[in-house]
Amino acid sequence: MTTTTTTTTTTASPTSAAIDTPQIPPGKALLAAFASTFGWALDLFDLFILLYVAPIIGRMFFPSDTPTLSLAAVYASFAVALLVRPLGSAIFGAYADKHGRKRALMVSMVGVGISTALFGALPTIHQAGLLAPILFLLLRVIQGIFVGGIVASTHTIGTESISPRYRGLMSGLIGGAGAGMGALLASFTYLVLSEIFPGDEFDVWGWRFMFFCGLLSTFFGLVMFRYLEETPVWQQLQQARKTKGPAVVVVSPLKRLFGREYRSVMLVNLLITFGGGATYYLACGYLPTLLNVVAKVPHTQTSQMLMYGSVATIVGALAFGYLSDLIGRKKTFMLLGVINLVSLPMMFLGVAEPGSLTRTALYCVGIAFMGGAIIAPILIFLNERFSTELRASGTGLSWNIGFALGGTMPTFVSLFSSSPAQIPMVLAIFAAGLSVIYLIGSVVIPETQGNFK
Repeated sequence: MTTTTTTTTTTASPTSAAIDTPQIPPGKALLAAFASTFGWALDLFDLFILLYVAPIIGRMFFPSDTPTLSLAAVYASFAVALLVRPLGSAIFGAYADKHGRKRALMVSMVGVGISTALFGALPTIHQAGLLAPILFLLLRVIQGIFVGGIVASTHTIGTESISPRYRGLMSGLIGGAGAGMGALLASFTYLVLSEIFPGDEFDVWGWRFMFFCGLLSTFFGLVMFRYLEETPVWQQLQQARKTKGPAVVVVSPLKRLFGREYRSVMLVNLLITFGGGATYYLACGYLPTLLNVVAKVPHTQTSQMLMYGSVATIVGALAFGYLSDLIGRKKTFMLLGVINLVSLPMMFLGVAEPGSLTRTALYCVGIAFMGGAIIAPILIFLNERFSTELRASGTGLSWNIGFALGGTMPTFVSLFSSSPAQIPMVLAIFAAGLSVIYLIGSVVIPETQGNFK
């Protein structure tokens, strides 16, 4: 899979002005925004299913006499999917840059939905022995490759189809609010299935039906392929390529991204994507376990708190995504780094303190709000770091490499905690360290607002 280019610089092409201000009917722009947001939401829904049933999966596939080791194994399986996501981005990102965002979105979403549903049909370790965790991990790898492909398309369709003045807001809508919507859908599914399969019945059938709901992604992918159009930015690039004729030089996008031209760009991007991604997974991803295992909140109340938290994630993402349109990406990153450094450790320690469910819920909402906010400007920042011919590949790889590394943090939190009671303190320490990395990234990155070529 290759892309075409005639230059090795990052300067705008003669068609940049047209590309930077795409003329698209409001209805089509709205459809593109919906496809990007809901596509990413369903992707996160499929991932959050595992996080919401992590304690059960630990018992069914990775049993241990030490509860934290069992949890660590589950989060390690979560990290496995994240670690192969860059491979998915390399495959589907290059495909999206050459053949279009629409096709890449459909194939990857169908793949994610089917692979997620298959988890519900797996035998447990009590039924199949060691074969059970092996099959579980194999499916996680397959799912992770398709998830990596979704990033390449969802993280470019919306921003390439919207007015430049609202690209930061769109970034927050897709990257953060989309994740919050996915978590909200997973929370609602968790709540409904907890009522249908109460108590021990959930350990038998409830978790399986959670995974079966992943087929929503497959359905959405097929529908979007019928109605969604390619972005005007990508279409104009294709037209420009046709006018250049046979003299065009063909260069692999991966070769360019990891070559001299973009090597330093990719490395600096990782400070933001790793710091933001790791913080997000600790804030939103670890929250179900924090409420269930540490705070001992019952299933029904946990699902309700997670729904409130998901709404807070959406609000935080939209607020700070739009803020990046007003004050710039760099200043927004710096502000978020400072806020997280101060607030997240305090909230992690507070959520597990004995007290009323109301206070626990407020801490839950605060943690989830910052989880959405921290990643809100990342998507548009990455979009603005790469030209159109490399945007899907560059954004997908930068996002997925950083978030893949960040996704290992919940595993390390579980490993460094000798008991559930120690988890809040370990979370607080990790959150502080990650906030420092995020802050360093915000200082060394350039301001990218308006640099959409």
